[in-house]
Amino acid sequence: MENPVSHLTIRPAEPSDISQILKFVHELAVYEKEPNAVEATESDMHAALFGKHANVFGLIAELDAQPVGFAVYFFNFSTWLGRNGIYLEDLYVRPETRGLGVGKALLQELAKIAVARGCGRVEWSVLNWNEPAIQFYRSIGAVPQDEWTVYRLTGNALQQFAAGS
Repeated sequence: MENPVSHLTIRPAEPSDISQILKFVHELAVYEKEPNAVEATESDMHAALFGKHANVFGLIAELDAQPVGFAVYFFNFSTWLGRNGIYLEDLYVRPETRGLGVGKALLQELAKIAVARGCGRVEWSVLNWNEPAIQFYRSIGAVPQDEWTVYRLTGNALQQFAAGS
């Protein structure tokens, strides 16, 4: 979709975007105060988005034909709704282009995909300290799921639990 006023385009990610996506991931990690946390490689990202068993999807935001943001998402499932949903894993817009509608356009494109695919919802997580994002999400009608706490099993704990320990 193109916005003729600002020359903003949102398009599906392509294999040639992998390097740029990984740059955005690193920029996002810096913004989220975890600059050394990214382990993903271009090969990992290519396999996830375009490999034989790819089940992750991406959107690229371009302003005047220059990449300025991205979204990565996958489909999940709600047993209560009996339908798929979309989980937005990451959304990032470069600081110098924030406030121009890029994030909103990415989320609107994701909402269009969800509606077209018959999904019952779009969900994502936001860091508690990220007040600009929280205010933006509330402004579009998103509501926090305060009664839920996200749990994560990774690293050695994941390995040990899988091994039966």
